This record gives sequence, C-alpha cells and structure tokens, in this order.
Amino acid sequence: MSENEKDDAPVAGPTPPLSKAKRQTNRRRFLRTALLTGGVLGAALSGFLPLIYAKKKRLRPPGALDEKDFLGSCIKCGQCVQVCPVSAIKLADLVDGMGVGTPYIDPRRQACDFSCDAVQCILACPTGSLTYHKPDFLAVRAGAALKAKPILLAKEKDAEPTLNMTERIGVARLSRPEACLAVQGKGFKGQARGADFTGELRYMDVDRWKPIKVSEHPYDLLECDLCVRACPIKGAISIETVMAPNGSQHKSPVVHEPCVGCGVCEMICPVEPACITIEAGEVWKI
Repeated sequence: MSENEKDDAPVAGPTPPLSKAKRQTNRRRFLRTALLTGGVLGAALSGFLPLIYAKKKRLRPPGALDEKDFLGSCIKCGQCVQVCPVSAIKLADLVDGMGVGTPYIDPRRQACDFSCDAVQCILACPTGSLTYHKPDFLAVRAGAALKAKPILLAKEKDAEPTLNMTERIGVARLSRPEACLAVQGKGFKGQARGADFTGELRYMDVDRWKPIKVSEHPYDLLECDLCVRACPIKGAISIETVMAPNGSQHKSPVVHEPCVGCGVCEMICPVEPACITIEAGEVWKI
C-alpha cells in the first residue's frame, strides 16, 4: 500500500457501546456458563466425597452383620432408630456413599448404654441386618465372637442378667494414654463433658429405668476412673497397675475380652479429644 493510500484509509473510531439487550444477553450467557461449571464440579464432588468418607468405618448398632453383609441387607427403614431409648442410632447422610441411610452410632456424641435392657434395635430390625445369631451360611470372623453373653450391670441382680449378644460391634482402645487422667494419677471434678453436652446415660443410683443427661450427674473423683464407672458391661474394663517401658509403674484403663464396643467409655471420657475410643468392627486380639 502506497503512502497516499495509507493516508486515505479510514481511521477506526471508538467501539460503539453495546445495546441494553446485548448486555443482558451476554450476562445471561455468563451466568449460564458459571452455573453449568458449578453443576459439573458439584456432581464430581458428590461422587468423590463419599469415596473419601466411606473409608472411615462406622460403628454399627448391636448385632450388626459384617459390613458388606450389613450394607447388602439393610433396607434403611429406620426402625432401629425409633426404638433406641437414648437416640444413639443415627442414619448416615450423603457422604457415606453406598452406606447412605444406614444406621450407625457416633459414640462420642451418644453411645449405646443398653438402657433398653434387651437390645431393642435387634428386635426391631425386619431383615436380620441386626441379629442375635447369624445364619449358618455367614461366617463369624475370628475374635468377633464373645466368649460368653455379656452381663449387663444394670441387670446383674435380675434372674436373667445377660444381653443376648454373640458378637461384638467393636473394641475399646486406649488411643491417647499420654493424656489419660488415670495414667497421670489425676482426679476429676465436675461435669464429664461440660454443661452443654446432651448425651444421656443410665445411672443406677439415680433411676434404674430412665437415662439422664450426663451433664446432670457431676463427679468428684480423687482418681479418674470414669470409663470404668460408666461401662455398662461387667468385666469389660478396669483400672490396673501396669509396668511402663522404663520400669516405672502407673495405673491405666485396661480393656478386657467382654468388651462389646458400645462406646460408653469414649462418650464419658472428660479429656478432649477422648483418650479411649472405639475401633468399629474390630475383633478381640490377645
């Protein structure tokens, strides 16, 4: 192009402003793209998060079949939830993936203290997902079976003091011994979980039949043994003098074979986070 032609070329002026209709169209297009992107990401996360959370074992109600069989047979009817006297049983939400809607227990919030006396959740289950006795075609994992029917301390003086349970749902473990008050030789005074804690427990010295809030039953102990005091199963846990690796002796909670994994010890532990916890689905190991 010659110099003259360049001089004669039209000069581009400022871009004319968009009309109101065009601006609205562009805005709608942007919002639609943003929503679609958010929907795709949300759908991806809805499938991804359950995979993450599903790796965490849930503590199932008493009498639960092994996890695979439990998930395959539970119809998520919620009957076990309805009959629990302390509302220990909850239904799993969306993050549980394939387990959504299935019953579980969060022992730190509310443990099973067997206030029903007869494991009513098992009686209420219509499919056998919770059962007193497994059918013959389902094997019992080594260490899952209890050597004897557990004795419920609240019924110890009754004609039939045992719970009709043949398998444990978990095992209590002293997961943080360094923080345990009993190990440190310390006492405890006050409400075990604070004034705002809503968890309930049956106290024989208060009411044989009706559980009350833990916050309504303060303690005054020279040496903490709350996990032993609160445990509803005879012989499941005790405070023993044990030998440390350095040769010194100290007291410590010791879990015994009758432990069924109810979670009361975890619920009542006054240390935060709890020093003693339930390993869901765990078996007894010598």
